[in-house]
Amino acid sequence: MTSVEAATRLFEDAAPRADWPEMLNQELWPAARRDLVALDLFAGCGGLALGFEAAGFATRGFESHPDACATYRLNLGGSCAEIELTATTDLPDADVVIGGPPCQPFSVGGRQMGLADARDGFPIFIAAIERVQPRAFVFENVRGLFYRNRWYLDEIVSALESFGYRVELRMLNAKQFGVPQNRERVFVVGHRGEFRFPEPLPQRPVTAGEALGQLAEQIPAGSKFLTASMDAYVARYEKASKCVRPRDLHLDRPARTLTCRNLAGATGDMQRIRLADGRRRRLTAREAARLQSFPDWFEFVGGETSTYNQIGNAVPPLLALHVARAVRTHLVGSQRESVVEGTTAGV
Repeated sequence: MTSVEAATRLFEDAAPRADWPEMLNQELWPAARRDLVALDLFAGCGGLALGFEAAGFATRGFESHPDACATYRLNLGGSCAEIELTATTDLPDADVVIGGPPCQPFSVGGRQMGLADARDGFPIFIAAIERVQPRAFVFENVRGLFYRNRWYLDEIVSALESFGYRVELRMLNAKQFGVPQNRERVFVVGHRGEFRFPEPLPQRPVTAGEALGQLAEQIPAGSKFLTASMDAYVARYEKASKCVRPRDLHLDRPARTLTCRNLAGATGDMQRIRLADGRRRRLTAREAARLQSFPDWFEFVGGETSTYNQIGNAVPPLLALHVARAVRTHLVGSQRESVVEGTTAGV
């Protein structure tokens, strides 16, 4: 049975999926044949690239954060240049340009200043598309692009269309693609032919409990527990937020969205597990990585806060895999059409 067939069986099975972690380890292993090239801008630790490598792309990453770049190099087949990207950075040719331009300017939790925010990476991404002229491009960003800064999303699309691309966008929820997390993000794809976004899997979502398995019951060395004062603070936070259910991790459903803030910060919204004895502890980095659909063989470089930030900023690799397969289908189909047209013309 191939890994794809096994994954299909896994997602179709309505019974508890105790083998989900092992399936993830196999499904996201880089493909032996990587015959298309993807440039990964603002690459982070490589969540998006991991999905593309598993779909048969060779990747070349560009990332300014030293730990994230080191994590990319440690786990992925492609290189990662530790560099602060600019609109004039020299980039090689590629079939596809992918990336996650810094999203803080558009985050619902941020200031939503768009172009006025110095953290904006979209002008750099747009300049890269104009110079490289890839056959397709993909970028992912937060839901905030659909809010106050929707006007800016329209400007981005207009700029990219001016280079001759058809640009399509869709809000994808990671839980609909096998990721045990309720995470909505905007995906924008540019192409010059016909492209179809991946359709949500028809099966029920994978739960946090299925993803974590026995990890959720364990108390690893160095576990950080909420103190009595923190419990009281959380209770006040949830009351003020009018939470219907406590915001602990519920093992019978997908996790809520993982972010840098609720993973690394000791806040009222922090990601935590309630143990059988009533104590609550923060998620470990490995648990957070599982919920973000990183396979267990994927290792992170850096301290605790750096690791949490890398995980919280990443595109879930399993969601990235579904998008990458759709892009590959488009590119391979375009190649076949070109060959057929060329043969016909020659005759």
